[in-house]
Amino acid sequence: MSLPREIEGRWTNGVVLKRDLFSTVERGRFGTRAGEVEAVLRRIDEVPWWSFGLARHLFGRERRALAIAGELGIAPPLLFAGRDALIRGWIDGLPLHIAKPRGEHGFFRSAKAALRKLHRAGICHNDLAKEQNWLRGRDGRAYLTDFQLAAHFSRRSWLFRIAAYEDLRHLLKHKRRYAPEALTAAERRVLAKKSVPTRVWMATGKKLYYWITRDMLHVSDREGVAFPDRRVGTGLYAFVEGNPGLTERGLREFLAAETADKAAPKPPEHLQLTGALPRTAAGEVRSEILELVAMNQVDLIDSLIANDDERSLVARIIADRRNLRDRFAF
Repeated sequence: MSLPREIEGRWTNGVVLKRDLFSTVERGRFGTRAGEVEAVLRRIDEVPWWSFGLARHLFGRERRALAIAGELGIAPPLLFAGRDALIRGWIDGLPLHIAKPRGEHGFFRSAKAALRKLHRAGICHNDLAKEQNWLRGRDGRAYLTDFQLAAHFSRRSWLFRIAAYEDLRHLLKHKRRYAPEALTAAERRVLAKKSVPTRVWMATGKKLYYWITRDMLHVSDREGVAFPDRRVGTGLYAFVEGNPGLTERGLREFLAAETADKAAPKPPEHLQLTGALPRTAAGEVRSEILELVAMNQVDLIDSLIANDDERSLVARIIADRRNLRDRFAF
Protein backbone atom coordinates (compact mmCIF):
# COMPACT_ATOMS: atom_id res chain seq x y z
CA MET A 1 0.00 0.00 0.00
CA SER A 2 1.48 3.34 -1.05
CA LEU A 3 1.76 6.18 1.44
CA PRO A 4 0.22 9.64 1.15
CA ARG A 5 2.86 11.85 -0.47
CA GLU A 6 2.91 14.21 2.49
CA ILE A 7 4.53 11.58 4.75
CA GLU A 8 6.69 9.69 2.25
CA GLY A 9 10.17 9.20 3.63
CA ARG A 10 9.09 9.96 7.19
CA TRP A 11 6.73 7.08 7.96
CA THR A 12 7.79 3.45 8.38
CA ASN A 13 4.95 0.93 8.28
CA GLY A 14 4.48 -1.45 11.18
CA VAL A 15 1.11 -3.16 11.42
CA VAL A 16 -2.38 -2.21 10.24
CA LEU A 17 -4.57 -1.88 13.33
CA LYS A 18 -7.91 -1.09 11.77
CA ARG A 19 -9.49 -0.43 8.40
CA ASP A 20 -13.09 0.73 8.00
CA LEU A 21 -15.28 3.14 6.04
CA PHE A 22 -13.73 6.21 7.62
CA SER A 23 -9.98 5.59 7.84
CA THR A 24 -7.10 3.17 7.99
CA VAL A 25 -5.13 3.15 11.24
CA GLU A 26 -1.57 1.84 11.33
CA ARG A 27 1.16 1.62 13.92
CA GLY A 28 4.72 2.34 12.88
CA ARG A 29 7.56 4.81 13.29
CA PHE A 30 7.65 8.47 12.35
CA GLY A 31 10.70 10.60 11.71
CA THR A 32 10.81 13.79 13.77
CA ARG A 33 13.56 16.34 14.34
CA ALA A 34 14.50 14.39 17.47
CA GLY A 35 14.66 11.10 15.57
CA GLU A 36 12.24 8.25 14.89
CA VAL A 37 9.50 7.64 17.44
CA GLU A 38 6.71 5.08 17.90
CA ALA A 39 3.53 6.52 16.43
CA VAL A 40 0.05 5.83 15.07
CA LEU A 41 -1.10 6.94 11.62
CA ARG A 42 -4.69 7.62 10.61
CA ARG A 43 -5.15 8.05 6.85
CA ILE A 44 -8.28 8.80 4.85
CA ASP A 45 -6.91 8.77 1.30
CA GLU A 46 -8.32 5.32 0.48
CA VAL A 47 -11.80 5.38 2.01
CA PRO A 48 -14.82 4.87 -0.32
CA TRP A 49 -15.92 8.02 -2.14
CA TRP A 50 -19.39 7.92 -0.59
CA SER A 51 -18.07 7.97 2.99
CA PHE A 52 -15.25 10.45 2.33
CA GLY A 53 -17.23 13.52 3.46
CA LEU A 54 -17.94 12.09 6.90
CA ALA A 55 -14.42 10.66 7.09
CA ARG A 56 -13.01 14.14 6.45
CA HIS A 57 -15.28 15.60 9.13
CA LEU A 58 -14.20 13.05 11.76
CA PHE A 59 -10.58 13.51 10.71
CA GLY A 60 -10.87 17.26 11.27
CA ARG A 61 -12.43 16.81 14.69
CA GLU A 62 -9.58 14.60 15.84
CA ARG A 63 -6.94 16.93 14.42
CA ARG A 64 -8.37 19.99 16.22
CA ALA A 65 -8.80 18.16 19.53
CA LEU A 66 -5.37 16.49 19.54
CA ALA A 67 -3.63 19.75 18.71
CA ILE A 68 -4.82 20.97 22.13
CA ALA A 69 -5.22 17.83 24.24
CA GLY A 70 -1.87 16.44 23.16
CA GLU A 71 -0.15 19.43 24.72
CA LEU A 72 -1.85 18.84 28.07
CA GLY A 73 -0.14 15.53 28.79
CA ILE A 74 -3.44 13.64 28.90
CA ALA A 75 -3.59 12.34 25.31
CA PRO A 76 -1.24 11.30 22.50
CA PRO A 77 0.70 14.27 21.12
CA LEU A 78 -0.13 15.35 17.58
CA LEU A 79 3.06 14.81 15.57
CA PHE A 80 1.78 15.56 12.07
CA ALA A 81 -1.47 16.76 10.51
CA GLY A 82 -1.81 16.95 6.74
CA ARG A 83 -4.62 16.77 4.25
CA ASP A 84 -5.07 12.99 4.34
CA ALA A 85 -2.76 11.82 7.13
CA LEU A 86 -2.73 12.42 10.85
CA ILE A 87 0.03 11.02 13.05
CA ARG A 88 -0.20 10.88 16.81
CA GLY A 89 2.31 9.77 19.40
CA TRP A 90 2.31 6.44 21.16
CA ILE A 91 1.21 5.95 24.78
CA ASP A 92 2.47 2.85 26.55
CA GLY A 93 -0.65 1.61 28.31
CA LEU A 94 -3.71 -0.62 28.28
CA PRO A 95 -7.37 0.18 27.68
CA LEU A 96 -9.63 0.14 30.69
CA HIS A 97 -11.38 -3.13 29.85
CA ILE A 98 -8.01 -4.92 29.77
CA ALA A 99 -6.26 -3.09 32.61
CA LYS A 100 -9.30 -3.49 34.92
CA PRO A 101 -8.02 -1.05 37.59
CA ARG A 102 -10.07 -2.49 40.45
CA GLY A 103 -9.67 -0.47 43.59
CA GLU A 104 -7.10 1.85 41.99
CA HIS A 105 -8.29 5.12 43.46
CA GLY A 106 -5.23 6.91 42.12
CA PHE A 107 -6.12 6.02 38.56
CA PHE A 108 -9.58 7.50 38.87
CA ARG A 109 -8.25 10.64 40.54
CA SER A 110 -5.92 10.98 37.56
CA ALA A 111 -8.81 10.36 35.14
CA LYS A 112 -10.93 13.06 36.74
CA ALA A 113 -8.01 15.49 36.67
CA ALA A 114 -7.41 14.68 32.97
CA LEU A 115 -11.06 15.35 32.19
CA ARG A 116 -10.91 18.63 34.10
CA LYS A 117 -7.90 19.73 32.02
CA LEU A 118 -9.67 18.77 28.81
CA HIS A 119 -12.79 20.74 29.68
CA ARG A 120 -10.82 23.79 30.82
CA ALA A 121 -9.27 23.77 27.34
CA GLY A 122 -12.77 23.89 25.84
CA ILE A 123 -12.84 20.30 24.55
CA CYS A 124 -15.46 17.64 25.22
CA HIS A 125 -14.55 14.12 24.18
CA ASN A 126 -18.12 12.84 23.54
CA ASP A 127 -17.14 9.15 23.36
CA LEU A 128 -16.03 8.18 26.85
CA ALA A 129 -18.62 5.47 27.40
CA LYS A 130 -16.21 3.18 25.55
CA GLU A 131 -13.66 1.69 27.92
CA GLN A 132 -11.12 1.40 25.10
CA ASN A 133 -10.96 5.20 24.90
CA TRP A 134 -9.47 5.31 28.41
CA LEU A 135 -5.90 4.10 28.76
CA ARG A 136 -4.13 3.13 31.95
CA GLY A 137 -0.54 4.12 31.32
CA ARG A 138 2.41 2.12 32.56
CA ASP A 139 2.84 4.96 35.08
CA GLY A 140 -0.63 4.24 36.50
CA ARG A 141 -2.14 7.47 35.18
CA ALA A 142 -5.19 7.88 32.96
CA TYR A 143 -4.95 8.99 29.33
CA LEU A 144 -7.58 9.66 26.68
CA THR A 145 -7.53 8.49 23.07
CA ASP A 146 -9.70 8.43 19.91
CA PHE A 147 -10.91 12.02 19.49
CA GLN A 148 -12.92 11.59 16.28
CA LEU A 149 -16.15 12.71 17.98
CA ALA A 150 -14.56 15.42 20.12
CA ALA A 151 -15.87 18.98 19.96
CA HIS A 152 -13.97 22.20 20.62
CA PHE A 153 -16.01 25.02 22.15
CA SER A 154 -14.97 28.67 22.09
CA ARG A 155 -17.05 29.44 25.19
CA ARG A 156 -18.69 27.56 28.04
CA SER A 157 -22.11 27.49 26.44
CA TRP A 158 -25.14 25.46 27.53
CA LEU A 159 -24.20 22.81 24.96
CA PHE A 160 -20.64 22.66 26.29
CA ARG A 161 -21.86 22.18 29.86
CA ILE A 162 -24.16 19.35 28.79
CA ALA A 163 -21.37 17.59 26.86
CA ALA A 164 -18.92 18.05 29.74
CA TYR A 165 -21.48 16.64 32.18
CA GLU A 166 -21.93 13.55 30.02
CA ASP A 167 -18.15 13.09 29.77
CA LEU A 168 -18.02 13.10 33.57
CA ARG A 169 -21.02 10.79 33.94
CA HIS A 170 -19.43 8.21 31.66
CA LEU A 171 -16.17 8.35 33.63
CA LEU A 172 -18.12 7.79 36.85
CA LYS A 173 -19.83 4.75 35.33
CA HIS A 174 -16.38 3.21 34.88
CA LYS A 175 -15.42 4.23 38.41
CA ARG A 176 -18.59 2.58 39.73
CA ARG A 177 -17.57 -0.63 38.01
CA TYR A 178 -13.94 -0.76 39.16
CA ALA A 179 -13.80 1.31 42.35
CA PRO A 180 -17.36 1.81 43.65
CA GLU A 181 -16.17 2.34 47.21
CA ALA A 182 -14.41 5.55 46.08
CA LEU A 183 -17.57 7.24 44.73
CA THR A 184 -18.55 10.39 46.59
CA ALA A 185 -22.14 11.40 47.35
CA ALA A 186 -21.95 14.09 44.66
CA GLU A 187 -20.67 11.58 42.09
CA ARG A 188 -23.52 9.21 42.90
CA ARG A 189 -25.98 12.03 42.21
CA VAL A 190 -24.38 12.61 38.80
CA LEU A 191 -24.66 8.91 38.01
CA ALA A 192 -28.33 8.90 38.92
CA LYS A 193 -29.26 11.73 36.56
CA LYS A 194 -28.80 11.73 32.79
CA SER A 195 -28.96 15.10 31.07
CA VAL A 196 -32.22 15.97 29.28
CA PRO A 197 -30.62 15.87 25.79
CA THR A 198 -29.22 12.42 26.59
CA ARG A 199 -32.63 11.11 27.64
CA VAL A 200 -34.17 12.52 24.46
CA TRP A 201 -31.36 11.06 22.34
CA MET A 202 -31.74 7.59 23.83
CA ALA A 203 -35.48 7.63 23.23
CA THR A 204 -35.36 8.96 19.66
CA GLY A 205 -32.13 9.77 17.82
CA LYS A 206 -30.15 6.77 19.07
CA LYS A 207 -32.62 4.38 17.43
CA LEU A 208 -32.27 6.22 14.12
CA TYR A 209 -28.48 6.24 14.52
CA TYR A 210 -28.42 2.46 15.02
CA TRP A 211 -30.68 1.95 12.02
CA ILE A 212 -28.39 4.00 9.76
CA THR A 213 -25.07 2.65 11.04
CA ARG A 214 -26.01 -1.00 11.49
CA ASP A 215 -28.70 -1.63 8.89
CA MET A 216 -27.59 0.76 6.14
CA LEU A 217 -23.83 1.20 6.60
CA HIS A 218 -23.24 -2.07 8.49
CA VAL A 219 -21.10 -0.24 11.03
CA SER A 220 -21.36 -0.77 14.76
CA ASP A 221 -19.63 0.84 17.73
CA ARG A 222 -21.13 -1.36 20.42
CA GLU A 223 -18.74 -3.05 22.77
CA GLY A 224 -18.94 -6.62 23.92
CA VAL A 225 -16.94 -9.28 25.67
CA ALA A 226 -15.93 -10.61 22.29
CA PHE A 227 -15.64 -7.81 19.73
CA PRO A 228 -17.72 -5.02 18.13
CA ASP A 229 -19.10 -6.33 14.82
CA ARG A 230 -20.30 -3.99 12.08
CA ARG A 231 -23.23 -6.22 11.08
CA VAL A 232 -24.63 -7.65 14.30
CA GLY A 233 -23.48 -5.27 17.03
CA THR A 234 -21.43 -7.73 19.08
CA GLY A 235 -19.83 -10.75 17.47
CA LEU A 236 -17.89 -13.77 18.61
CA TYR A 237 -14.27 -14.35 17.65
CA ALA A 238 -13.12 -17.93 18.31
CA PHE A 239 -9.43 -18.82 18.58
CA VAL A 240 -8.99 -22.57 18.24
CA GLU A 241 -5.85 -24.46 19.22
CA GLY A 242 -6.00 -27.35 16.77
CA ASN A 243 -4.11 -30.55 16.04
CA PRO A 244 -2.32 -31.07 12.70
CA GLY A 245 -4.80 -31.97 9.99
CA LEU A 246 -7.64 -29.85 11.37
CA THR A 247 -8.75 -27.13 8.96
CA GLU A 248 -10.90 -24.06 9.53
CA ARG A 249 -13.19 -25.15 6.71
CA GLY A 250 -13.74 -28.53 8.32
CA LEU A 251 -14.32 -26.94 11.71
CA ARG A 252 -16.84 -24.49 10.25
CA GLU A 253 -18.72 -27.28 8.48
CA PHE A 254 -18.87 -29.19 11.78
CA LEU A 255 -20.15 -26.12 13.65
CA ALA A 256 -22.72 -25.40 10.93
CA ALA A 257 -24.08 -28.93 11.23
CA GLU A 258 -24.17 -28.70 15.03
CA THR A 259 -26.03 -25.37 14.98
CA ALA A 260 -28.49 -26.18 12.18
CA ASP A 261 -31.29 -26.13 14.72
CA LYS A 262 -32.63 -22.56 14.92
CA ALA A 263 -32.66 -22.79 18.71
CA ALA A 264 -28.93 -23.55 18.86
CA PRO A 265 -26.35 -20.78 19.25
CA LYS A 266 -25.03 -19.55 15.91
CA PRO A 267 -21.38 -20.18 14.91
CA PRO A 268 -18.79 -17.45 15.62
CA GLU A 269 -18.43 -14.64 13.09
CA HIS A 270 -14.65 -15.11 13.08
CA LEU A 271 -12.82 -18.40 13.59
CA GLN A 272 -9.03 -18.57 13.63
CA LEU A 273 -7.19 -21.87 13.85
CA THR A 274 -3.74 -21.72 15.40
CA GLY A 275 -1.18 -24.30 16.41
CA ALA A 276 -0.79 -22.78 19.87
CA LEU A 277 -2.33 -20.08 22.04
CA PRO A 278 -0.44 -17.75 24.39
CA ARG A 279 -0.54 -19.20 27.90
CA THR A 280 0.67 -18.36 31.38
CA ALA A 281 3.27 -20.46 33.17
CA ALA A 282 0.34 -22.28 34.80
CA GLY A 283 -1.09 -23.18 31.40
CA GLU A 284 -4.02 -20.73 31.41
CA VAL A 285 -4.87 -19.07 28.08
CA ARG A 286 -3.94 -15.39 28.09
CA SER A 287 -7.41 -14.17 27.20
CA GLU A 288 -6.46 -10.50 27.61
CA ILE A 289 -4.13 -10.78 24.61
CA LEU A 290 -6.70 -12.60 22.49
CA GLU A 291 -9.35 -10.03 23.41
CA LEU A 292 -7.15 -7.24 22.07
CA VAL A 293 -6.65 -9.17 18.84
CA ALA A 294 -10.41 -9.74 18.54
CA MET A 295 -11.10 -6.03 19.05
CA ASN A 296 -8.38 -4.98 16.57
CA GLN A 297 -6.42 -3.21 19.31
CA VAL A 298 -3.18 -5.00 18.57
CA ASP A 299 -1.19 -1.83 19.18
CA LEU A 300 -1.80 -2.30 22.91
CA ILE A 301 -0.41 -5.83 23.19
CA ASP A 302 3.31 -5.07 23.48
CA SER A 303 3.27 -4.31 27.19
CA LEU A 304 1.58 -7.66 27.92
CA ILE A 305 4.18 -9.85 26.19
CA ALA A 306 6.14 -12.02 28.63
CA ASN A 307 9.09 -13.14 26.47
CA ASP A 308 10.44 -13.49 22.94
CA ASP A 309 8.77 -16.86 22.35
CA GLU A 310 5.38 -15.42 23.24
CA ARG A 311 6.09 -12.35 21.08
CA SER A 312 6.74 -14.60 18.09
CA LEU A 313 3.59 -16.66 18.73
CA VAL A 314 1.36 -13.61 19.13
CA ALA A 315 2.86 -11.99 16.03
CA ARG A 316 1.76 -15.01 13.97
CA ILE A 317 -1.76 -14.80 15.39
CA ILE A 318 -1.93 -11.05 14.65
CA ALA A 319 -0.66 -11.49 11.09
CA ASP A 320 -3.33 -14.13 10.43
CA ARG A 321 -6.24 -12.40 12.19
CA ARG A 322 -9.66 -12.52 10.57
CA ASN A 323 -11.12 -9.15 11.49
CA LEU A 324 -9.10 -6.89 9.22
CA ARG A 325 -11.39 -5.83 6.39
CA ASP A 326 -9.56 -4.93 3.20
CA ARG A 327 -12.63 -4.54 0.99
CA PHE A 328 -15.77 -2.48 1.20
CA ALA A 329 -18.55 -4.66 -0.14
CA PHE A 330 -22.03 -3.22 0.39
